[in-house]
Amino acid sequence: MTNNLRAFLAMIGVSEGTARLGSNGGYDVLVGGTLFDGYEDHPREVVNLSRRLKSTAAGRYQILERIWDYYSKRMGLTNFSPESQDLVAVRLIKECDALEDIDAGRIEVAIKKCRRIWASFPGAGYGQHENKLAGLLEAYKAAGGVIKT
Repeated sequence: MTNNLRAFLAMIGVSEGTARLGSNGGYDVLVGGTLFDGYEDHPREVVNLSRRLKSTAAGRYQILERIWDYYSKRMGLTNFSPESQDLVAVRLIKECDALEDIDAGRIEVAIKKCRRIWASFPGAGYGQHENKLAGLLEAYKAAGGVIKT
């Protein structure tokens, strides 16, 4: 894994609000900020965020249960460990065709390509809180990522 990809993953944790929570870099955080115990499987908890909004998002990258089930089966993952969460996040980034952009330091482009996956990215359009690009770029650089223009 390249330094830029590690930094991008760290930036996702900052964006999703999980990096500062939990006891393990956000890998044990449910949507809404509560924690779950154990990594045997996705926690599969439905959290009511509002009268109309419910979510099963969990872990550092706030992976939905249905997304986890799809990818863990195809990738042969047997637990929801930090390593497995990282593997699924990288797979999602790859499927957004953003890996090359990340490696090349084109982080703004990569964020735009991945915003359909992470609702906290600017321009995601899910009606949830979206972070500002400048803050995400700062988090990326703070994690050791290099930006090229």
